[in-house]
Amino acid sequence: MPEMPTKLAEIVEEFADAPRDVVLEMLLEYADVVPPLPAGMDRDDLEQVPECQTAFFLRAEVAPDGTVTTVFDCPPEAPTTRAFAGILAEGLAGASAAQVLDVPDDLYQRMGLAQAISPLRVRGGTAILARLKRQVREQAG
Repeated sequence: MPEMPTKLAEIVEEFADAPRDVVLEMLLEYADVVPPLPAGMDRDDLEQVPECQTAFFLRAEVAPDGTVTTVFDCPPEAPTTRAFAGILAEGLAGASAAQVLDVPDDLYQRMGLAQAISPLRVRGGTAILARLKRQVREQAG
């Protein structure tokens, strides 16, 4: 039975164990780890997540060996939303399709973010994960 990727599980645990007053600070550090779009790719190649308050685009690609590559595009002026992308980019790096599909849908609640950020933002983050998983499911067959 696959489990969520180890790296993502570590990030979740780190947030869940952190004092409430530093959670937001920790979250914002992840806004800086979102890699730029790969050369030759633009927003037209990605799917928009309309549930996000800001323009957020993503794409998941499942390689023949089953590993998943994620691509995110989100403006720097939206640090919280970018942080969701950063957490997924780092936490899912090198993950298999099965591991990605095994990520719990309530990931951000498990991290304790529901107490640190607005419900609207948590909903946006949940929508990002749902779309990513749907793309992986469609490609993994």
